[in-house]
Amino acid sequence: MKIYKLNQGILIQQNQSYFHSPKTDWDQFIREDNAYENAKKLIDQLSPINYANDLIARELDAPMQNQELWASGVTYIRSKQGRQEESEKAGGSDFYARVYEAERPELFFKATRLRTVGNLQKVRIRKDSTWDVPEPELVLVISANGKIIGYTIGNDMSSRSIEGENPLYLPQAKSYDGCAAVGPCVYLTSEPLAKNTLIKLNIERGGKSVFKGEIEISQIKRSFEELAGFLFRECSFPNGALLMTGTGIVPDSGFTLQSGDVISITVDCIGTLTNTVA
Repeated sequence: MKIYKLNQGILIQQNQSYFHSPKTDWDQFIREDNAYENAKKLIDQLSPINYANDLIARELDAPMQNQELWASGVTYIRSKQGRQEESEKAGGSDFYARVYEAERPELFFKATRLRTVGNLQKVRIRKDSTWDVPEPELVLVISANGKIIGYTIGNDMSSRSIEGENPLYLPQAKSYDGCAAVGPCVYLTSEPLAKNTLIKLNIERGGKSVFKGEIEISQIKRSFEELAGFLFRECSFPNGALLMTGTGIVPDSGFTLQSGDVISITVDCIGTLTNTVA
């Protein structure tokens, strides 16, 4: 079951049928542990509507309201290697090796809704950065009580040149206007995602693919419950939270994003998040 945040209310997709609930408040819906069951109850009260894909695209909002967007770092071996490569000259590569093996994961604040865009909207690269990449990630949608209620797709835009200069510059490398994209929907399910769920990345420039990659979520080192548990240890989220789970697809040092590039991230069961670099 998929839930879309619209300009007014929410849209529920069950198989090929759509149900519009114009008065449902996003925060109230997401904060509940039983969001999946509540969505099924809403469907029973609503009639199916005709909702063309182009209409969805025009009215879609990022699936966030007053939720904070957080991120996990160094959860895949390829991410560890990439971070070590970019920070080697600054002497910070050992930090990433340590956190990969440590009990405590790397978690950091990514963005508010103000700095996050939705599907088909523009992401940004920093003007003071020389090496920029998208980081395609599965995103946990978590209730106010810390329960994982669903999943969405995230693009953690990152300045590798700034982070590589000094690990203490991570907030500047990660958080700025247009630094993240999430969407196009929240996939609600009562079951865990299959371990062979694929995350795919495709970057086009001038109509041609210039980078592709894919990885299974089975390659992530930590469990989703572990990551969510650490996030909620000493932080409260009355409207729930979104947590990016890290990336296993890291373009090599010869690649950097350019204005006009089209970034498409596809995750099985959820769909495709597409953004253009401003």
